Amino acid sequence: MHDEVAKRPCPAHASFSLNHHERRARWVMMVTAAMMVLELVVGAWTQSLALIADGWHMATHVGALGVTAFAYWFARTRANAKRFSFGVGKVHALAGYTNAVVLALVAVMMMSEAAQRLVTPVAVQFLEALPVAVLGLVVNLACAWLLDVGTPHYDDGHASPASDLNLRSAYLHVLADALTSVLAIVALLGGYYAGWTFLDSVSALVGGIMILVWSAGLCRESARQLLNIVSSTELANMIRQRVEALDDARVADLHVWELGHGQVGCIVSVHATLPRPVPEYREAILAVAPVDHLTIEVERCSHHDTA
Repeated sequence: MHDEVAKRPCPAHASFSLNHHERRARWVMMVTAAMMVLELVVGAWTQSLALIADGWHMATHVGALGVTAFAYWFARTRANAKRFSFGVGKVHALAGYTNAVVLALVAVMMMSEAAQRLVTPVAVQFLEALPVAVLGLVVNLACAWLLDVGTPHYDDGHASPASDLNLRSAYLHVLADALTSVLAIVALLGGYYAGWTFLDSVSALVGGIMILVWSAGLCRESARQLLNIVSSTELANMIRQRVEALDDARVADLHVWELGHGQVGCIVSVHATLPRPVPEYREAILAVAPVDHLTIEVERCSHHDTA
């Protein structure tokens, strides 16, 4: 029996991307914090619950963006720590999962507040609050543009390891802020021109439902990475087919999982009557799969065992 652990170096741009994303998260956090303070102050002055709710909603996202920035800092400063067997990529998935839970709590709070407003409406200075709500929307859209790096997918529809769940969680938080800003603007306009104060509550309910849907999707994707669920069945099948195309080799055991932040781990056990040298199996696998940490076990077996 022969074993070999093969590590493929990270792409040359990996460290740059990490620092670049970290800078984006920090800038968005600072801008969002400034906008949060402005909305809370103006909301209290105008008695606009829509604006105050949007401000507190932003406050929760400032905390979530802080988690995002911390995750980048933690991963960057401990990238070479030996105590992390497969690196610190899971930190990003953990931050994404945490932010997804916070996002869901924010949605529930919004919906609860909406129910209260239906029962006890409050007089609002609609016109005075409107400019700040519009400014909040502009800021949120700018932050969303800054954070939107796309989410690559495999053909089976699952997110690829290249997708940064930490950055995506921050992106969804900013989108949620943008949505609540839009709803606040609609509510203020409706309240000022038509006297429809109930729009505050209706818009908050709709926003809460949409945010819950977003958080559920992010929570599911983050959990897949944290639980080492196979990132792509297609990728695992490609590895299996490539190995078994070599003579009478049979894959007895195969594990493919996301190490985090664009990296893939793979452990494969190969049985064959006349095993090839381990480097040949390694080259065959790396030719079809972007594996960063590859462990190969090769065992000589009889023809009956490999059948």
